[in-house]
Amino acid sequence: MEIKILAFGIAREILGSAAFSIQLPGQPTVGQLKAHLCRSFPAFEKLASFAVALNAEYAEDQQAIQPGDEVVIIPPVSGG
Repeated sequence: MEIKILAFGIAREILGSAAFSIQLPGQPTVGQLKAHLCRSFPAFEKLASFAVALNAEYAEDQQAIQPGDEVVIIPPVSGG
């Protein structure tokens, strides 16, 4: 399945683009997507954590990604 991804902050820097697509077999889960990103972009493993949102809601690792879902990579943020 083709997954279109939006990325912000350091995630965008790691991926080299704010928007891109990847192919994963079958109906992947958020956890499988995160594992794929860490394998394909080793700098992701250096982040303390990163979240994935599906259709503007935070998603758990076991949640399946549906065709047409809006997938957003949300890096850790800090502020003061």
